[in-house]
Amino acid sequence: MIDGFDSLPFCLETMLRHVGQTVTIYTTSGGMSGGGFTGVLVSADMNCVRLICDIGMAPACPIGSSCIGPGGPGGYGQFGFGNTGLGGSFFGGNPFGSVAVIPTRAIACFTHTAI
Repeated sequence: MIDGFDSLPFCLETMLRHVGQTVTIYTTSGGMSGGGFTGVLVSADMNCVRLICDIGMAPACPIGSSCIGPGGPGGYGQFGFGNTGLGGSFFGGNPFGSVAVIPTRAIACFTHTAI
C-alpha cells in the first residue's frame, strides 16, 4: 500500500487475465528467489499465486504394456525416447515437477508477454 492506495486488487485482476500463460514473478526476497520465478500461472488470489515451474514426467507404461518398443525395453530408441529419454526408466530430471506458491505480499513485479 502506497499513500493509502492498495494496488493488490489491480494486480490481481491483471494476473487473473494471464492464467494459463507463461509469466515471470519477481519477489522481494533475496538469494535464488530474487531472480524471479518463471512458469505457467495456475491460480491467483488475495493470498498467493501458484506457478507450475517444471512439469513432471509421464508414466513409463501408461497403458499397462510391457513397454518394449522398437528400441528395446523402456520405449522408442535409446536417447530420444527410451531408457534415457522421455518415458524411459532413467529420467535424469525431477520426475515430480515443481510448483511455486508465492505469497502476494512478497511480489515485487509481475511480468507477462504483451500479446
